[in-house]
Amino acid sequence: MTTLELATCTYQEFTPDMGTPVRSTAGHPRFPLAYQLGGHAKLITPTRDLLKINARDAYEFGYRRLLNGNGLDNIRRELARIAAASPVDGPLVLLCFDRFDKLSPPDDWCHRSMFARWYTEQTGDEVPELGSRPRTAPPTLF
Repeated sequence: MTTLELATCTYQEFTPDMGTPVRSTAGHPRFPLAYQLGGHAKLITPTRDLLKINARDAYEFGYRRLLNGNGLDNIRRELARIAAASPVDGPLVLLCFDRFDKLSPPDDWCHRSMFARWYTEQTGDEVPELGSRPRTAPPTLF
């Protein structure tokens, strides 16, 4: 299978020059988008039951179980279909709501970052984050 170019971002930070915006969330955005979505990556969308889990380890365990159950080949086929239907060059940008620079405490526990790690482990292909980075502690002086 050809290599898919993937990236992740938030709905709020996405701009059309980044690539094809792809929904990866259980719910639709409840705010107007300045762009049209190129599709919905259903096989990587967390279930409503997963969204009820507040503990990172338990969530990631359940989410990876979902990804493994759906299978890398099926996920890649779904994403390839979305990419083939897109008139835009560039990566499929998997979108969700969580801005990493707004989470408190700063953390990257979001399904899109978990998917990116899982996908890289499975394929060796990096999935860059295009949105804001997690806040870092200010440098200490002496």
